[in-house]
Amino acid sequence: MPRRPPFRRRRLGHRFQAMRLKAKMTLDDACAALDKTRSTLHRLEQGETKADIHLVRSMMDLYDQYDPDLVDQTRRANKPGWWLAYGIEDLGYIDVETEASLVRELSLLSIPGLLQTEEYMRAFFNARRSQRSSSQFENQVAVRLIRQLRLTDSEDPLDLVALVDESVLHKCVGGVDVMRRQLRHLLLANNLPTVTIRILLNDFGAHDGMNGPFILLSFPDPKDPEVLYIEYATGSLHIEAGHELSEAKLTFEHLASRALEPDESVALIERVLAEKYGPE
Repeated sequence: MPRRPPFRRRRLGHRFQAMRLKAKMTLDDACAALDKTRSTLHRLEQGETKADIHLVRSMMDLYDQYDPDLVDQTRRANKPGWWLAYGIEDLGYIDVETEASLVRELSLLSIPGLLQTEEYMRAFFNARRSQRSSSQFENQVAVRLIRQLRLTDSEDPLDLVALVDESVLHKCVGGVDVMRRQLRHLLLANNLPTVTIRILLNDFGAHDGMNGPFILLSFPDPKDPEVLYIEYATGSLHIEAGHELSEAKLTFEHLASRALEPDESVALIERVLAEKYGPE
């Protein structure tokens, strides 16, 4: 499967295309005026190649649409993602989450990554069949911990709404002590203004979400399309439009309407913590 272009470049390409269409120019018209091949301009609009600053200025002149933010966006899009320094193969998710302002996650099998303690994530990563070197393992842990910092970042906060299946609270990842501290961490995280945790009771029975977990990501700029992210055993799906995205949003809203309210979810976590994992 071909690698998906970075999110920043895709977003920038959408803007290039929108400018061209607003100017009522075809690809052939634009590439002739810009002295570029049709394939070059097409790849830029798809985010497949980096945009040159001088070309961006030329496009603004040609399309008669000056946007002072576009040059800065181009510079940002051309920079490598911070996670690449850790050698992480993230299936394209961190790329998108880094730009998002809201994550809505349906979690049926594990504590959401943004809410995991370091002990829990180490036990979780250790359970995977794939072999990693010790440095790769440590980098994976480090990147997840860095991602979590945005929940408390005053300048670039990330809001998280997590719908968590009750069974996740009972799945003893890493042992009793690890789970005790993990559930306590959930209670603390729930106090953050950026975090909402709601539990789907086992008594809820069958529901649409049982088809599999998924994540919906939204962005500060309403012009940026929402992203549906689904990870599976050998890859992932990124869906930015169409029926599947709409259905996922409706499913999430339906499940949220049936989940426990945040205060009720806290009470349940406290009860499971006391009854199943007990005091230290």
